[in-house]
Amino acid sequence: MTGTPAGRDVAYRRFRFPQDFSLGTADGVAASPDGLVLAESAGRVDHTDPHSGVTAGHEQATWTSPVIGVGFAVDEIVPSWTADTPEGGWLRVEVRGWHADAPSTEWFVLGHWAADEATIHRSSVPGQTGDDARVTVDTLRVAAATVTGWQVRVALHRRCDAVAGPVLRTVGAVASADASADPADEGADAADAGARGRVLDVPRYAQRLHAGGETRWGGGGDSWCSPTSVSMVLDFWGAGPTPDRYAWVDPPGPRPVVVHAARHCYDHAYAGAGNWAFNTAYAGGHGVDAFVTRLRGLSEAERFVAAGIPLIVSAAFAAGQVPGLDYDTPGHLMVLVGFTADGDPVLNDPYASDDEGVRRTVPRAPFEAAWQAGSGGIAYVVRPGSVPLPRPPAQANW
Repeated sequence: MTGTPAGRDVAYRRFRFPQDFSLGTADGVAASPDGLVLAESAGRVDHTDPHSGVTAGHEQATWTSPVIGVGFAVDEIVPSWTADTPEGGWLRVEVRGWHADAPSTEWFVLGHWAADEATIHRSSVPGQTGDDARVTVDTLRVAAATVTGWQVRVALHRRCDAVAGPVLRTVGAVASADASADPADEGADAADAGARGRVLDVPRYAQRLHAGGETRWGGGGDSWCSPTSVSMVLDFWGAGPTPDRYAWVDPPGPRPVVVHAARHCYDHAYAGAGNWAFNTAYAGGHGVDAFVTRLRGLSEAERFVAAGIPLIVSAAFAAGQVPGLDYDTPGHLMVLVGFTADGDPVLNDPYASDDEGVRRTVPRAPFEAAWQAGSGGIAYVVRPGSVPLPRPPAQANW
């Protein structure tokens, strides 16, 4: 591993199945060659989908991770996962904080998730606010509690009349301290890594082509930055859904695969398609590895570009703050596809009226500041499992 970068504390840990099954505690869950499955019911629950009003009985089983100590005071935790959910199956993902050998928060639900809407409407769970912590859509934000570790629990649910249940392939989380530290831009080291002057050939998709068309699933094209970005990266890897998967889109519009992605990333409680974990879970349903993490700065992002891996990053800015991005956004996802020879980021920014306008080069320092201040350096990492990740820093955040 490389040395720990300057900047704030960020630590990521993930569990892959079946190999990591024995690290946690199982109640009714078993390991299969494809992942964790519901082998024996640990109890029955009646779940009412708040978005349809339908109540159905489900068998459930759980896998609880070991406690992951991170060695610093945590401000936020963002989980992510990949799974298959045939009709009748879904997941509940929970996180709690730990400190000094004991839980320091209650369990908080970070998602009721299924790949489609056949069984439940996937959603975050609003209204979870306590003195210790609170949930904001896809993020556990620590309040009065002291948190120096975390634990995740995944409940696998199978409707009582269903033939098959869900298969959990991965689950993990990124824990981070306050994002006020300066970005860790180790320019010389990063330049030597081979990212400078490299631009990956990611296809260019404009989300605004869909403005005025389909308005379900978050209001339409003007709001679909995240699923549009995920669609670009999946197609870069040749892993996007085949036309038969999105043949339901009628009328097809300019690019039906983006409408398909928006529907399958949509959070019915948040009423948007930008839930971070839901987007990587959608990507993970296409035979690729996908997770959410935080990077400390563009020097870390350069390691991914040098490894041939584009990143989906989230930034917030006002018009004029980042030259070349002349609009206001409280949070916007785009694809980091490369760097100029001088180290300026090259983006596929989906907020364009046509595909030709998607490619943009922006100044390094203001973009890095908008990314770090806007989301704490959130990045979706999406790539085939056969493509190696770059070597992580000593305090590993991937």
